[in-house]
Amino acid sequence: IGKNYTFIYVYLFNMVLGTSFILLLILIGLMAFLYASVGHGGASGYLAVMALFAVQPVLMKQSSLVLNLSVSLLAAYSFYQKGYFKWRNFWPFALGSIPMAYIGAQWPIADSLYKKILAVCLILSIIRLLFQTKSTKETVAVPIWAGVLVGAGIGLLSGMIGIGGGIILSPVVLLLNWANMKETAAVSALFILVNSISGLFGLKKWVPFDHNEL
Repeated sequence: IGKNYTFIYVYLFNMVLGTSFILLLILIGLMAFLYASVGHGGASGYLAVMALFAVQPVLMKQSSLVLNLSVSLLAAYSFYQKGYFKWRNFWPFALGSIPMAYIGAQWPIADSLYKKILAVCLILSIIRLLFQTKSTKETVAVPIWAGVLVGAGIGLLSGMIGIGGGIILSPVVLLLNWANMKETAAVSALFILVNSISGLFGLKKWVPFDHNEL
């Protein structure tokens, strides 16, 4: 049933724009713009778009990680220039996440489980984009042990499904009052970049993208 609905969506898109590949590019560009505005690479958005077009999960993973690189790099550089990035807020998460993202990318996962995990991440991303929480409390330093553990868990999940992990890290940091909004966005942007690179190195194989299949 799901495949039939996806076929209908793609067919309707083809009627409007003439080719689903063009629409895919437009939607991915829109996701990049929206996610970069809050310091994210946009992987969950890219994955949602590619799922709509029935792209293979193995191709979805590698494509979203590659797309993450440029968007998260630009976001990280922008926040750094404005003085929001704090190394102390970043390195405990990265220490745990980088090796685990590499391991997660090599972890075999069934397509059905992949889609379920992706659905949860998409719900989190929607909540993150729609609701921006603000705290008037003074922030506290990230405990090193907690940062490493949180980073490791997010890194493993990121490698498994092909996201940078910022969409999960941001709510955790804000909830525990480890940084304010701008500092969180700055940390998330670089966190996404390093996890995406680690995940790409961990991929066992690359699948060539053929837009004629859309």
